[in-house]
Amino acid sequence: MSKQNPDTEKVSNYNHLEKMNTLELLSNINKEDQTIAGNVKKQITYIEKLVDIIVPKIRAGGRLFYIGAGTSGRLGVLDASECPPTFGVSPGIVIGLIAGGDKALRDAVENAEDDTDQAWKDLQEYNISEKDVVIGIAASGTTPYVIGGIKDCRKNGIATGCITCSSGSPLANASEYPIEVVTGPEFVTGSTRMKAGTAQKLVLNMISTAVMIKLGRVKGNKMVDMQLSNVKLVGRGIRMIMEELGVSEKEAEKLLKEHGSVRKAINK
Repeated sequence: MSKQNPDTEKVSNYNHLEKMNTLELLSNINKEDQTIAGNVKKQITYIEKLVDIIVPKIRAGGRLFYIGAGTSGRLGVLDASECPPTFGVSPGIVIGLIAGGDKALRDAVENAEDDTDQAWKDLQEYNISEKDVVIGIAASGTTPYVIGGIKDCRKNGIATGCITCSSGSPLANASEYPIEVVTGPEFVTGSTRMKAGTAQKLVLNMISTAVMIKLGRVKGNKMVDMQLSNVKLVGRGIRMIMEELGVSEKEAEKLLKEHGSVRKAINK
């Protein structure tokens, strides 16, 4: 049963925002932001359980899906899109889906998040199966698109998790591995792109980074499988090789050009 007033919809602790000067506005937003990391810390054991489900699934040929609407959906798509360039994995390993499709990344799509059946339809386009893991992202934990998708996944034997910022939400109750980072009232009442969005981004960073490290996509502390897609990243690759092999910049650049990746260069 849905809450009448999710934690994310509670009234702001601040009032008359329009009367605050710039310094007051920024200081109070920052004051609220400082609470987020501590709230995420409380959920680490739950994040751990989810990561430890995802890793063997991907090793066995499965994939990780994020489903969400609005800001939550955009954050999932963002995290998924950063995995190939950062860790060198195929774009089909981590997939972000947003209610309303790619158009919704830039513009709100009316009523897209209210369809309880659409997420499952979207997932079926990727031949979703028991090999995969699906994480629903919804700040309030009440988004029909996400809840419907998670419930349909459960019916079909697919492992599910969620990232929400309200306690005891319908989404958390529907998920096998819920993560509930309760961020409290937003500075601007209900504006979950703020604290809730930041908390969700932190958790997504933790999940995807931990998963990729456990899959062997980092050596030492370096992104040895990153895509060398611009001058900055080529320079970073050269420095990695210099440090790892103790060679000159010229020799490192030569090795990188010869082998095409940092991993191959340092394992030559």
